[in-house]
Amino acid sequence: MGLRINDTVPNFTAETDQGEITFHDWIGDDWAILFSHPKDYTPVCTTEFGAVAQLADEWKKRGTKVIGLSVDSAAEHVSWKKDIEGYSGATPNFPIIADEDLAVSKMFDMLPADAYLPDGRTAADSASVRSVFIISPDKKVQLIMTYPMSVGRNFAEVLRALDGLQATYNTPIATPANWVKGQDVIVALTLNDDEAKAKFGDVDIKLPYLRTTADPS
Repeated sequence: MGLRINDTVPNFTAETDQGEITFHDWIGDDWAILFSHPKDYTPVCTTEFGAVAQLADEWKKRGTKVIGLSVDSAAEHVSWKKDIEGYSGATPNFPIIADEDLAVSKMFDMLPADAYLPDGRTAADSASVRSVFIISPDKKVQLIMTYPMSVGRNFAEVLRALDGLQATYNTPIATPANWVKGQDVIVALTLNDDEAKAKFGDVDIKLPYLRTTADPS
């Protein structure tokens, strides 16, 4: 069975272009985002890694570490990063896991367990390896996104989702559709009206089951 939201992420040791890591130790007390790719030197992946590199200050501002994964070697990752930087104008300082044997991809259920990568493999052989996992400091999965090869990921949406997760983490609120940081949030139904007002102050009761308040974060 694959990972689900609120599962503790697997701990593993793996080689990256920045040396060996043990995943839980690497996360430490931070938030983390693991985003995976089917192969180095592919066009969509190059644009995506560039987008992540361009957002370096935003990840840091949110106390979030980012780490990539691709099914090629650490040495190839080092070389590929030169293309990423040349294309995006930003230095990809985050590590990239070298998942040549698909061990991490299978562990996170990014592709079928019986997947096989032949010699001379192409990105199509590992097409399912296009996932995003947002992980909280307690090492639990908070969000999972999986995309097809033909659609580049929107990292502005990943950033927006991270903001929502951090705003609602251990706080009895939720975010409405299309929410962005700073907008009003929804009060959880676990609080009655009096409890909601005591906790958040001004509460706008739009419907008995839909009450909003200012973003407490």
